[in-house]
Amino acid sequence: MDPGSGMRYLVISDLHGNVEAFRAVLAHAARKRRDAVLFLGDAVGYGAAPNQVVERLRRMGTGVISVRGNHDRVVLDPEQGAVFFNPHARRAAQWTAEVLTAVNRRYLEALPVGPRTVEADLAICHGSPGDEDEYLFGEAEAAQAFAAIAAAVTFFGHSHVPCMFERTQADGREGVVGVLLRGTRVVIDLDPARRYFINPGSVGQPRDRDPRASYGIYDSDARRFTLFRVAYDVEGARRRILGAGLPAILAERLQHGA
Repeated sequence: MDPGSGMRYLVISDLHGNVEAFRAVLAHAARKRRDAVLFLGDAVGYGAAPNQVVERLRRMGTGVISVRGNHDRVVLDPEQGAVFFNPHARRAAQWTAEVLTAVNRRYLEALPVGPRTVEADLAICHGSPGDEDEYLFGEAEAAQAFAAIAAAVTFFGHSHVPCMFERTQADGREGVVGVLLRGTRVVIDLDPARRYFINPGSVGQPRDRDPRASYGIYDSDARRFTLFRVAYDVEGARRRILGAGLPAILAERLQHGA
């Protein structure tokens, strides 16, 4: 694969060991033309199907352009890495480290640290360009992120909230405007004169009060981003977490998208 102009990308992030959600997203996206997949990190953590999720990523082969997420990093050394995690996330990281197969562990070890340039004027990262653990929640953080990278369009994850930050320029003054992306299908045509940070939301653990899995399609030639929300077997994912003995809150939050 040789990324270049006019590519169509499936954009996914924060799968978090939720194979039920990942399966539904892949089925929903199956009839949509794509040239490559952009994976913004966190294949594992929280959910109870880390091996199944990583195996599906591995089967996509070289068609996936990835960056590492903070949970992908932490499960490789939970004793050191989980120091800043809450107790529930820490327990999930430790459990994931115990059940990961050797080949899936090697896959996570090989994930590159972001940011990563995909093509001219297109980049991906997990948290912010400078720190995969940093959340971009507000316009102040986004303004710093714009200053740290030159790409016109950067996709990021980590917050699990579908949103977009747009950098505008008028009368010699720059500003950043943020907006939440809500709806079953949201189509956004990007202004060639402006720069964007876009979060496609989380496949495996949405946190915007919408329990449906979230993903995007980006056409870099048309500069069009489309966000999709997909219903999935939440109850199956919930039962799997409880059956693994993981904290109940990790199962219950899936029902509320919180």
